Formats: sequence, C-alpha cells, structure tokens
Amino acid sequence: MNQRKTSIERREFLKLGAISAFGLVVTAGDLLWRVEQVRAAELSATNPQPLSPDLALQKLMEGNRRFVTHLPRHPKQSEARLHEVAQAQHPFATILSCADSRVPAEIVFDRGIGDIFDVRVAGNIVTPEVMGSIEYAVVLLETPVLMVLGHERCGAVTAAVKEESLPNSQVDTFVKAIKPALDKVKDRSGDAVDNAVIANVEYQIEKLEQSPLLTERMQSGKLKIVGGRYDLDTGEVKLLT
Repeated sequence: MNQRKTSIERREFLKLGAISAFGLVVTAGDLLWRVEQVRAAELSATNPQPLSPDLALQKLMEGNRRFVTHLPRHPKQSEARLHEVAQAQHPFATILSCADSRVPAEIVFDRGIGDIFDVRVAGNIVTPEVMGSIEYAVVLLETPVLMVLGHERCGAVTAAVKEESLPNSQVDTFVKAIKPALDKVKDRSGDAVDNAVIANVEYQIEKLEQSPLLTERMQSGKLKIVGGRYDLDTGEVKLLT
C-alpha cells in the first residue's frame, strides 16, 4: 500500500514538474517574443521608413505653421530622443540657410533632434564645402527634401547689394558668391535687397543642380529642391519654387 502511494505521489510530482517546466518554456518564449517586438519598435523609431519628397516638405511647412501661430509642439527634444539618435541619424530634410542668429531651422520649423540636417553659412551660399555637406546629407543620409532658405533683410545680401566690405576680412568671399544673382534683378522694381534675397536663393539652387549626385536623386524622384524666404517679422516661410 505504501509502495503504491509512493508511486502515485512520484507520478504526480513528475506531472507537476512537467507542467511547471512547460510553463517556464511558454514564459520564456513569450519573453523572447516581447523582446523582439521591442527591438522592432526601436528599429522603426531609429530607422524610420523614408518619406516621399512631397510628404517631407509638407512636414516642414506644417511645423512652420505651428511656429507662426504660436502653437509649437517642440517634438523629439526629450532625453529619450537624445539617446535614440545617439548612434545614427535619419533626418528627413536638409536645409541650407543663412548663419543669421534669427533663423534657427529647428525652431522655425518646430522640429526636434535628428530631424533636420542643417547647413548654415552667411548668405546661404553654395561653396565646395557646402556642396559636399549637402551631398553627404542627400546621398548618404537620403534626405528627400532640400531647401535653400533665404531671409528678409539678410546682412550678407545687403552687403552684396551695397558693395560693402570689411577690411582685412574674408567677408568679400560671400559677397562675391552672391553678386552673380544680382544681375537678374538689377532692373526690377521694389525693394532691392528683398529682390536680391529671392534671386540669391534661386541662384544657389542653380548651383546645387549642377551636382551630378543631386541631379540623379532628383531624376529618380527621391529628392525635391525648393527655395524659401523667411520673414523676420512674422516667422513665416514662403516657398519660392
């Protein structure tokens, strides 16, 4: 009788052990599945699906509307975002803008860390270094939209219009880079500086379009190049092209 009882107890013990072991396997499998889901989510966040050029431009302009109407969201500016993009960047736009302190792209377009590849230089001019920086962003980082952003009352453009220079400086370098644009608007009525700001944006875009790498991206539909004018008084960006 005792032997039979011992045998039954042993079978029950083994059965419970098997059930427990099965439970551990299921739990481990469930845990692994959850880990894979988290990894997939992290990958999606740090390496998002590329936007079309039109959607990327729309995203930029929606951010500017929020800025103009004083309803900014300040997206992607948290500590979590900082860590998220620490190892890789996937900006959705490249912006060539003036180095003017009043035209910070992330604020003007209400974007966050890792959203915009900024290239800033007085007069938003295309130098060899600027061209290389933009080609890096467009070709290697695959940004689908490139904006050349001029702005109202630009000091560099004003210097070019008024033929001003600063002794013992390199200021003349960007003045010379802007001057070819002035020929297009020298007989145009209206504010000479503002006309030149727009003409300079258009001229710098023409220079960018001379890049075989950028041209190939444009022809394949993977890149759109646009011009913009930033209004210092209202904060609004108006598209020029």
